[in-house]
Amino acid sequence: MSLPHPFDAPLILQPLSLDWLQRSGVEVAVLRLDLVDPELSGNKWFKLVEHLEAARRAGASGLISLGGAHSNHLHAVAAAGRRFGLATVGLLRGHQQQTPTVADLRAWGMELHWLGYGGYRERNLPTFWQPWQARYPDFYPIPEGGGGLRGALGCAALIPRLRAALESVGWSDYDAIWLAAGTGTTLAGLVIGEAGQHRVFGALAGPPSHAVRAGVATLLAQAGVVDDGYELLDASRVGFGRLDKELARFILATERDAGVPLDPIYTAKTMMALRLYVERGYVPSGTRLVLVHTGGLQGRRAAQDQLQRLIDG
Repeated sequence: MSLPHPFDAPLILQPLSLDWLQRSGVEVAVLRLDLVDPELSGNKWFKLVEHLEAARRAGASGLISLGGAHSNHLHAVAAAGRRFGLATVGLLRGHQQQTPTVADLRAWGMELHWLGYGGYRERNLPTFWQPWQARYPDFYPIPEGGGGLRGALGCAALIPRLRAALESVGWSDYDAIWLAAGTGTTLAGLVIGEAGQHRVFGALAGPPSHAVRAGVATLLAQAGVVDDGYELLDASRVGFGRLDKELARFILATERDAGVPLDPIYTAKTMMALRLYVERGYVPSGTRLVLVHTGGLQGRRAAQDQLQRLIDG
């Protein structure tokens, strides 16, 4: 199994030109991870790199992981399996349904098991993996969302590449990084990579009850990092994966004005939270920020009709 690295291609920084930024004197450049790969899009490639290497070292014949019917993570796992000649198994939340994501998983050869909602809630129990590892003994298990320390370390390697890309926008440095926090794995990786040099802001895609703070603290402790150079803020609005009219209007207006496609679950909510911070004066004029586009555009396919209904309604 040959493993090309996601860093084989240069990273793209795209300056944002939006009226609320111009009024505030704040500069933002978007790190377009959504452009890294057409299938292994966004932060998912980076979260998978170390897991795929571990699977290679273990001589695994396949990959097994978990997610929902719109999961960007499972989408990336299925694509990686097809690309590198590995069988894939997905353990899905809820009951059987057809979505654009599920159609891709099936087309790419992933074997699907629907766990229901109660069964999926058991994923954090110590015994959860035992029957699945017995059924698929040569498969490498990847944590939900590509998490764990391996997922974080794959994202930590983004930092030197980000710095190498600054020249493309005429910057010598930046003041902070903003990104969405789903499980917190990517955020933890960036904090590890920054080693205290720049602050990292994580916009929570789900409610605080999802325990992202505890998860980030665990990952940093496992990496031996004693650092508080990050901040979590609630950007979930009406809850994880839910849309409202204001968000829908923000997405379409920002895409029109900035030329950056947004997913409604992660990056759009992060940018909305940043606008609020900027307009309330929490970000000084002259600040330069990097906003990480974590991808997720494949999952937008199922939300497009809902977005339009909210706009029209």
